[in-house]
Amino acid sequence: MAERKHNDDAVLMTQEGFDKLTSELKQLRSEERYKIARRIEEARSFGDLSENAEYAAAKEDQAKLEGKILAMEQQLSKAKIIDSSSIDNSHVSVGTTVTIQDITHNKEFVYSLVSSEESDPENGLISSVSPVGRALMNKKVGDEVSVKVPVGLRKLRILSISVK
Repeated sequence: MAERKHNDDAVLMTQEGFDKLTSELKQLRSEERYKIARRIEEARSFGDLSENAEYAAAKEDQAKLEGKILAMEQQLSKAKIIDSSSIDNSHVSVGTTVTIQDITHNKEFVYSLVSSEESDPENGLISSVSPVGRALMNKKVGDEVSVKVPVGLRKLRILSISVK
């Protein structure tokens, strides 16, 4: 689920996330469409289309690609870029980077809160609608939260909040 603003159904995104999605869309529209068109053309050359598994598979892949392109176009058309200069870093929000201490395991982590479209936990980008993201939203430095995660309950303390 995407983060929504009170007006319309805008999707909040960072500039980096918007640029990445735009680049991926451009690649899908050009290179990927071309690859599938070539597969379809090659499969057609095999003859009878009614019993042509390669043709059917290529057409199915084409439909999936077009669906993905359409979804990305819709996301980008509703995107509202978060202006990092206007983000209030007194509390956790989309666009902030937060350093937290996992009190349960005495470890520190740094996460940037982003929209679900930009989420990439392995690279420190967590969605504001994920369990951890939701628990941290609107909290301040020093606040402690308990979060149920797949491996159990974690107690987290916010150590710092910054804006990139």
